[in-house]
Formats: sequence, C-alpha cells, structure tokens
Amino acid sequence: MTTSIENCPALVLNADFRPLSYFPLSLWSWQDTVKAVFLNRVNIVSEYDQVIRSPKMEMRLPSVIALKEYIAANRRPAFTRFNVFLRDKFSCQYCGEPFPTHELTFDHIVPRSKGGRTVWTNVVTACGSCNLLKGNRLPREAQMFPRHAPMQPSSLQLQENGRAFPPNFLHESWRDFLYWDTELEPV
Repeated sequence: MTTSIENCPALVLNADFRPLSYFPLSLWSWQDTVKAVFLNRVNIVSEYDQVIRSPKMEMRLPSVIALKEYIAANRRPAFTRFNVFLRDKFSCQYCGEPFPTHELTFDHIVPRSKGGRTVWTNVVTACGSCNLLKGNRLPREAQMFPRHAPMQPSSLQLQENGRAFPPNFLHESWRDFLYWDTELEPV
C-alpha cells in the first residue's frame, strides 16, 4: 500500500539526535524536509519507502532527519495557555480529572479583580465546572485548593510532560529516537 506523500512528515532531531520537541512533536512536511536536505542543513537518518522524482533525480522521502547544527533549548519556556496545560498535564488542578484541551481554561488562584497577575505562579489549569465553581474567590474562600502549587517549569520539565502524550501516529522509524530511556524488549 502506497502512502500519500502528504502523510510523510519527517521527525526532526537536534544534532544530538534527540527530538527538538515532544509536544508538539517536532515534525516537518516532506517539502520542508527535502529543501533542508538540498540546502545541506540536515542529515538523513531514516527514509520512507515512498519515492519522489524530478526529471533529473529521484530520492526516497526522509522519515527521520538530524540537524547539522545544535539548537539549544530555551531555558525558560514562554508563558502560553498551551504550556500551562502541558505543565499541569492537561488535568484540572481542582478536581484532578484530565480533559481535552478545548475543555480546559486558566484559573487565577488570586483572581485578577483582587490583584492577581497572569503569571506562572498564579495560574493553574481548570475545567470549566471547577473554574465556574471557584469563581472570583480566593482558594480559602471557595475551599478549593490546587493539587499542585503552580510554578514556572523548565523546558526540560515541559518536554518530559510532553513525552506522556504521544501523538496518534508514530512511524516505526521514529521509535528509536522518541523513547530512548525506556527498556527495550529482547529480540
């Protein structure tokens, strides 16, 4: 069965052969991958069976590539809604239940109306029901306390949390690079 080339992204590894990111998984389209190969910016580590052709050449589409130059990860991740959800493992910090992203929201522990700021240490992930229930009150007033004290995560912590949420599709050629610290089964 031939796969559409549109369904052939390449896993992008840093020069140390670790993924640039886990969540979202660092993937490039086949077009960006081929361009990077021809600009000599990456090494091809693994390939799909899928072949592309031009009048002068043909090549198998890369499935795993490694950057030639190492890109250092930011030590401090950006404060974004998604990164707060990832820090809190997509779980409401009041009821403890996991939810899909579209059912999650921010909750300011100290409400903004009471001087609370929108910063790592004052914002937690909440489901809509808990956020509504807590409302504009302090945790002690609502008798609702976050399960984990909010803090600013490191990029490494977010990467580790992201590893717990694998994408729906993982090509077999990617597996050796995504979970290198898991025990391998004997063959």
